[in-house]
Amino acid sequence: MTSLVVANAALGAAFERAFSLLHEAITDVIYKTRMYESILQRLKDTLDHMRPLVEKMLLSNRERDLPEEPTKRLIKRMEKGEKRVRRYSTLPWWKYLVRFHYANKLLELEKDLGRFFKVDLSAWNAMNVMNVLESVKGVKDIRERLSLTRLNSVASCSVPRFRDFVIGLDVPLKELKMQLLKVEVSMLVLTAPGGCGKTTLAKMLGHDDHIKGIFKENIFFVPVSKTPNLKVIIQKLLGKDDPAFQSDEDAIDQLEQMLLAKLNKPILLILDDVWSGSESLLEKFAFGLPNYKILVTSRTAFPRFNFTYKLKPLNDDDAMEVFRHSAGLQDGSSSYIPDEEVVKKIVKGCGGFPLALKVVGKSLCGQSAAIWLLREKKLSDGHSILDTDIDSDLLECFQSSLEFKGNEMILRECFMDLGSFPEDQKIPVGALIDMWSELYELVEDGLHVIANLHEINTRNLADLVVTRQDASLVGSYCSEDFVLQHDLLRELAIHQCSLEPVEQRKRLIIDISGNNIPKWWMEQRLQPINAQLLSISTDETFSSSWCNLLPAKVEVLVLNFQTKNYRLPGFVEKMDKLKALIVTNYGFFPAELGNIQLLESLPNLKRIRLQKVSIPSIFKTPPPLRNLEKISLFMCNLGQNFRNCSIEISNAWSNLKEIIIDYCNDLLEFPTWLCYIVSLKKLSITNCHKLFALPIEIRELTSLEVLSLRSCTNLSELPESVTSLQNLRILDISDCLSISKLPKHIGELRNLNEIHMTGCLRLRNPLPPSTMDLEKLKRVVCDGERAKLWEPIQEFCMDGTRIEIRIAEKDINLNWLANRL
Repeated sequence: MTSLVVANAALGAAFERAFSLLHEAITDVIYKTRMYESILQRLKDTLDHMRPLVEKMLLSNRERDLPEEPTKRLIKRMEKGEKRVRRYSTLPWWKYLVRFHYANKLLELEKDLGRFFKVDLSAWNAMNVMNVLESVKGVKDIRERLSLTRLNSVASCSVPRFRDFVIGLDVPLKELKMQLLKVEVSMLVLTAPGGCGKTTLAKMLGHDDHIKGIFKENIFFVPVSKTPNLKVIIQKLLGKDDPAFQSDEDAIDQLEQMLLAKLNKPILLILDDVWSGSESLLEKFAFGLPNYKILVTSRTAFPRFNFTYKLKPLNDDDAMEVFRHSAGLQDGSSSYIPDEEVVKKIVKGCGGFPLALKVVGKSLCGQSAAIWLLREKKLSDGHSILDTDIDSDLLECFQSSLEFKGNEMILRECFMDLGSFPEDQKIPVGALIDMWSELYELVEDGLHVIANLHEINTRNLADLVVTRQDASLVGSYCSEDFVLQHDLLRELAIHQCSLEPVEQRKRLIIDISGNNIPKWWMEQRLQPINAQLLSISTDETFSSSWCNLLPAKVEVLVLNFQTKNYRLPGFVEKMDKLKALIVTNYGFFPAELGNIQLLESLPNLKRIRLQKVSIPSIFKTPPPLRNLEKISLFMCNLGQNFRNCSIEISNAWSNLKEIIIDYCNDLLEFPTWLCYIVSLKKLSITNCHKLFALPIEIRELTSLEVLSLRSCTNLSELPESVTSLQNLRILDISDCLSISKLPKHIGELRNLNEIHMTGCLRLRNPLPPSTMDLEKLKRVVCDGERAKLWEPIQEFCMDGTRIEIRIAEKDINLNWLANRL
C-alpha cells in the first residue's frame, strides 16, 4: 500500500467520522428537543440527501485522489458543527442573541456542504460526481435538491398575478405602500366590504417594483379563509409536504426560525381574506422582528391592531370605466350601445363595488337592447342588482359578510335594521338607541347600542361617524353622531329581509314612490303582519293616502317622508304593542304633522322621536301617555303651545325620564312646565341659539342626573337655583359663549361627577370658592384657557385625589353641521 493510498484512506475515514458525528448529533437533538427543529431538520435533510454521495465517494477514493484542502476544511467545519449542535440544544430560550448566532452558523455549515459537493468535489472527478448524482433518484443537481424546500415555499406562497382589468387603485396603492413602509408599522390591516378589491390591491402591492426592490424574494402571500388551519398556513410558508408539527406552538416555532434565518433581510407576509374573530391567529404571526411586516386583508378592521387602511369603493368616473370595459362598450364588442343615462343608472346600482361592476357588466355584454332596458327599468322600479339573477357568486360574496356566531347574531339583526332608513341619508345614533333599546332590550344608557355600532363599523357593514371626541357619557352625548350605510349594503339588508313572505317577516321595510302602494299591500286586506319593526319611506309626491294594515305585533314604527304636510297613518291606533315611534322629515323645511291624536290609543308607547316637524298640537292637548319615558325633538318648530303648555302635562306624562331638544330655533325661554316633570333624569337642550335664560323653577327637577345645555350660545348664566339639583352627576355647558361665571354655590352639587365647559369663552374669572366642595368631581373637560382656572382647585383637593383635567382637542370636523342640513 503506497503512502498516497494510506493518506487518502485516512482523509476519507476522517471525513466519514466527522460526517457521521454531525449527523448523529443532529438526529439526537431533534429526538430529545423540539427547539429550533426547522434549522436542525433542514440540516439533517441536507445530510440525508448527501449520504449516498458520501458512500460512493468513500468507495471510489481508493483509486482517485480526494481534494485535500477543501476536504480538510470541510472536516473541521463539520467537527465544529457537531459541537455547535450539541451546544445549541442546551441554550435557554431567553438567550435570544446567542441562539440567533448559533442558528446562523448552522446555516453557514449547510451552505458549505452544498458548495463542497457542487464545486470543490467536481475538481476531484467530474465523471465520478455525475455517476453518483445519477444514483440519487430524481435529482439532477445536488444544489437543486438542497434548495428544493425553499423553492417549494416560494412557489406555494408567491404573490398571485392579478389578471382582471384594474382601474382606480393607483392612489390606494400609493397610500397603502406609504403606510406599510412606516417604521412604526409592523402589521397593517387593509379593510373594506366584500367585493371592494382588497385582494387585488394586495396583489398589486406584492408586484409593485418599489416593494419588490425592498423585500426582493421575501414576499409571501397566503390565503387564510374562513376556517384557517395554522399548521397548513405555516406548512405553505415553510414549503414542506410533511412537516410533522407536534402542535400549533411547534409550527409557530419553526416559522420563527425561518424568519430568524432571514433576519438581516426585509420580509413581507401577506395574509389574505382573514375573517372576523381571527385576532388570536394574527397575533401568532407577530414576532416583533425588525424588517418584518405583515399585511392583512379583511372585511373586519380588527381594532385591536393599531394600523388600518380602509379601501373605499370606486368613484363615479372609475366605476364607469370598469363597467364599460366589462360590458364591452369600449372595444366595440357589444352589438348594442345603450344610452348614457341607462349606463349611469346601472353603474349607480353597483355602488362603486368593483366586483358588482364586473359581474353586472359581463352579464350585459353582447346583450340586446331589450335586456339593457329591462335591467334599467328594474332598477328604476326600486329593485336591487341583488334581486336579479346575474351571478350567485355576487350575492354569496355579500351574504358571507353577514355570517355571525352565537351572541354575535344580534349584530346581524342590527345591520338589517339599518335598512329602515332611506338611502343616501345619515342615520342618527339616537334613533338607533330608541329602536334597539325596545327591540332587543339594549338598555344601560345606550352603551350596548354604541358597542354594536362599533362592531358593525369594524366589519365594514356601515360607517359610524363620531362628531364629539370629548364625550364620555355615551348615552347623553351621541345625539349628533350618525351612521352612514352604502346603498348596496342597504339593498343587501332589504334583500335579506325579503326572503320570507310579507306576512311572516320580522321586519317589514316599504319604499313607496309617488302613490304607488306595493301590490301585496293592496291585496293584503285584513291579513295581519307579523313584523316587529315596520318602516315606511315616502317621497315628496306622496299624498298621505294610506291603505289599511293590521300591524298588531309592531313594536317600532319608522316613518320617513319628504312632504310639507304629513299625516300619521290611521292604522297607528291599532298598534297596541308599539313602544317606539320615529318620524323623520327629510325635506328641506319643517312639515306639519297631523293625526297626532292617534297616539292616545298607544298604551305601551315609551319613546317618541320627531325630526323637522311642526308639532304644536301635541303640546296644546298632550295625549295621556303614562308609559312615555323619552321624547326627542330635532329641528322642530315648537310653537307657542310648547312654551305655554299646562303643568298638567306632568300628570299626562308622569313616567317621562328623558327629554332631548336639539336645533329648535324658536325656543326662546325654558318652559316652566318642564320643571314639574319630577321623574325627569336627563335633560338635554342643545344648539338652541335663541335660548337666553333658565327659570328659577329648575330646582324642582330633583331627580335630574344629566343636564346638557351645550351650544346654547345666547344663554348668559346658570340660575343659582340649579345648585338644588342634588342628584346631578353631569353638567355640560360647552360652547355656551355668553356664560361668564358659574353659580356662587356650585359646591352644593355634592354628587357632581363631571363638568364639560369647552369653549366658554367669557368664563375667565376665578372659579367660586365653593368649587372646592365638589367632593365627587372626577373629571373636567375643557379647553386650555379654562384648564388654568382649575389649577388652584386641584391643589386644594381635600382627599388628596386629583381631578382629571381633560383638554378637549380642537375638532374641525363639520360632519355635525352636515348632519343638520
